[in-house]
Amino acid sequence: MVFTASDIAIRQRPSSKLSTVNWAQLMFGRTFTDHMFCADFIDGQWTDFRIEPYGNISIEPSLSALHYGQSIFEGLKAFRGVDNRVRIFRPEMNAKRLNASARRMCMAELPESVFLEGLRALLKVDSDWVHGEPGYSLYLRPFLFATETYLGIKPSDSYRFMIIASPVGAYYEGRIRVRVEQEYSRASAGGTGTAKAAGNYAASLYPALLGQKEGYRQLIWTDSATHTQIEESGTMNLFIVHNGTLMTPPLDSNTILAGVTRDSILALSRRRGWETKEETISVDFLASGLADGTITEVFGTGTAATIAFIECIGINGTDYSLSDLGIESKGAQLAAELYSIKMGENPDEFGWNWNL
Repeated sequence: MVFTASDIAIRQRPSSKLSTVNWAQLMFGRTFTDHMFCADFIDGQWTDFRIEPYGNISIEPSLSALHYGQSIFEGLKAFRGVDNRVRIFRPEMNAKRLNASARRMCMAELPESVFLEGLRALLKVDSDWVHGEPGYSLYLRPFLFATETYLGIKPSDSYRFMIIASPVGAYYEGRIRVRVEQEYSRASAGGTGTAKAAGNYAASLYPALLGQKEGYRQLIWTDSATHTQIEESGTMNLFIVHNGTLMTPPLDSNTILAGVTRDSILALSRRRGWETKEETISVDFLASGLADGTITEVFGTGTAATIAFIECIGINGTDYSLSDLGIESKGAQLAAELYSIKMGENPDEFGWNWNL
């Protein structure tokens, strides 16, 4: 399929909502831009590519996505750099991951050109929503869901792809408290852990709520079979610094989502010449390293927060505190370098930025 921006019909909102935004009190995912991108998969092909005003969509109660969960999504960000140019960070990776999720969930795959040109068209229409002040960005949410109206259990014959956008500030304020979860599971071998499927997040809500009642902002997930191996941290990939070595669990378990920020952090670390390891991290190893001080940093990486610094980890009823190493920590150095690349302050030697 050959797809270009000229295939997109654009219907613009008569007036913008931008002037009503209170930037000082912006909450994550609560405010949306003026427009959205839509496309439909009907009779075996993608069609009706359009930019239209953001608003409600009409669906039937028998929509198969509502009953059988064929729904996947992505998350990425656009930034206004120091040169006033708008950049998207590594969108081609999100396009590939969306299709990997689609294959696992037995859904129609989307041509990468539709994903990328849809992003470009939406950003061109709503570029004024990309705030240039430090700490702000435009969060982009592409998603794909089944649209067949049928109550039989089978893969849908039709789908809709959409992109909506939301201006955001910092996702987490300060360092966070987490707990290692050893009863409930985020994913299991042979399941959908490597897919960015909506149901994965629904399943995590109850154990996360239990943790929050105990004073923990998020959970560190463990393997479903034994609950002895570390997997993810909340909705993020997990990193630790042990005796100066940056470590993160490998992706070969097929239960961990392949994060774009995770991949970027590893690349930046290796370019710096830092020792990095992608290897299994046991709960015992984590507890021992926190107790004797050989583990000096623990942080999560993801699109929404980029890097979330952890100040306390609860393991089997014991809280282990981590010192705040400030701007000298490996995590802080990597976060600053990554941000400078996104903002166009430092050369983009990896070719990660996609300029509008």
